[in-house]
Amino acid sequence: MLPRMATHPIGIIGGSGLYEIEGFSKQKWVRVKTPFGAPSDAFLTGQLSGRDVVFLPRHGRGHRILPSELNHRANIWAMKSLGVEWIISVSAVGSLQKKYRPCDIVVIDQFLDRTKNSIGHTFFGDGIVAHVAFADPVCSELRRLLLRAAKDLRVRVHNGGTYVNMEGPAFSTRAESIANHRAGLDVIGMTNLGEAKCAREAEISYATLAMVTDYDCWKVDEAHVTVELVLENLRHNARIAQEILRMAIPQIPLRPEWPSHDALRNAIMTHPSLWPKATRRALRPILNKYAS
Repeated sequence: MLPRMATHPIGIIGGSGLYEIEGFSKQKWVRVKTPFGAPSDAFLTGQLSGRDVVFLPRHGRGHRILPSELNHRANIWAMKSLGVEWIISVSAVGSLQKKYRPCDIVVIDQFLDRTKNSIGHTFFGDGIVAHVAFADPVCSELRRLLLRAAKDLRVRVHNGGTYVNMEGPAFSTRAESIANHRAGLDVIGMTNLGEAKCAREAEISYATLAMVTDYDCWKVDEAHVTVELVLENLRHNARIAQEILRMAIPQIPLRPEWPSHDALRNAIMTHPSLWPKATRRALRPILNKYAS
């Protein structure tokens, strides 16, 4: 049985270091079965800064899952079934511009899709068609709260930017990195686009703290990205992310009333009378309020 929480919980998706955050109390690991297969791991429920939270280690404890192996539908469906209405993503990224230095934070507002797995980034199909608006893929209200918390902490933070979602697992070639740099794109990562798309369809507010670890490999006067460099800066960034989460979470409203919480209102093309029973059942946590 899934745990009952006093309020709508806030989801956090990120590295395993985040659940060691000071003040994360009443911790309990919960496993969730989904119609889309297994999530990345069990979910750690508890309380932080006076609010119910649900944490998911994106790549599994021990970092066992490749970016292209992430089951975004299962991860977000499980969050929705646990009552989550907001998700804060904390993600390592490479910088594509000189102004974004290692250990800076970019509170992104756009994505560029360079993946090959669009079917894994939607709940729809199998008899139900929906087209959500995705011109502004990041929840602006949640993004502003994260930005304000980072500024209050006086860390180097940048307001807005485009996240290029490559597939990996190898890092960019120099030609790819230089092309992205010359195109004026901002940061590059391997994970967030699928989360953002599924969160929008699930009517969950979603925003990303893009934590810069390196300059990718376009900047020839810097050492190109290596796992060692990424891990060193990840440890530093995790401490900053913990502080931002502690400050931002109490500012999130108690009730889900932002535009992202009604993203499906005019998006579903298929009349409920035509919804296949199996698809309706699989999408119950997402479609329940539109079922009649």
